[in-house]
Amino acid sequence: MDKSRPIGVFDSGIGGLSVLRQLIRFMPYENYLYLGDTARVPYGNKSDDIVRRYADESTEFMLEKNVKLIVVACNTVSAVALEAVQNKAGDIPVIGMIQPAAAAALRTTVNGRIGIIGTRATINSNAYPEGITTLQGGDKITVFSQACPLFVPIVEEGLMRHQVARVITEEYLDKLKKENIDTLVLGCTHYPLLSSLITELMPGLNLIDSGEHASVTALRLLAERNMLADEREEFLIKHNIDFYVTDVPSVFFEQAQRFLGFAIDSPQKVVLGDKI
Repeated sequence: MDKSRPIGVFDSGIGGLSVLRQLIRFMPYENYLYLGDTARVPYGNKSDDIVRRYADESTEFMLEKNVKLIVVACNTVSAVALEAVQNKAGDIPVIGMIQPAAAAALRTTVNGRIGIIGTRATINSNAYPEGITTLQGGDKITVFSQACPLFVPIVEEGLMRHQVARVITEEYLDKLKKENIDTLVLGCTHYPLLSSLITELMPGLNLIDSGEHASVTALRLLAERNMLADEREEFLIKHNIDFYVTDVPSVFFEQAQRFLGFAIDSPQKVVLGDKI
């Protein structure tokens, strides 16, 4: 296999850029292809059937671009459609958000009490508790879940340090505080941008970034298969990323820089399926 083939990353919108940031951190020499289904975001309040159809269309796009690895940078898709993506991808390896983060949470907790926060769809899927309990030793863990639907708009509006973010975060975390959790899985790719606030409100809490641990898993998988791109100095100056979106929102560039930490070029607009 050509090692220079890109790593494909797809998400319902721009939240997956936080995962792309982690991938670049661990694998700076890789070529990347990012697809954000910004015309149909959010996925978190849609039915499982619709999420699976959207995921199928994104996977088809990735395969057409000849990627060597697919990272499903969306907790909702990872929770309800990962198997469908893997089946469609065939020989192309697929990494989701759930299992790497579940394993990391299990390794991290000391008191055996883990909290999960995510969109309604992710929480309702029960994917994280099931992912933890199926691991060795996971049957001894107690998991507490909390849907946080307002976190996504807070992050996308750049209100992470606003008083409204503090009030809403306190409300969401109140139940988890009472359960004496020592580890919290950030089960949405937007949530790492609220890490500082969460740590302020719950000092000493271990935060599990699903994107970070998925990136470590990707690095390990590519290394084991001898598929890592060769090191090239110029990649450390300008990362080689092709951006595709199904719509270009008016605040896209501002939000993209917030998630990635650097400005990006204009994305290419594409159509997925026949429903846009």
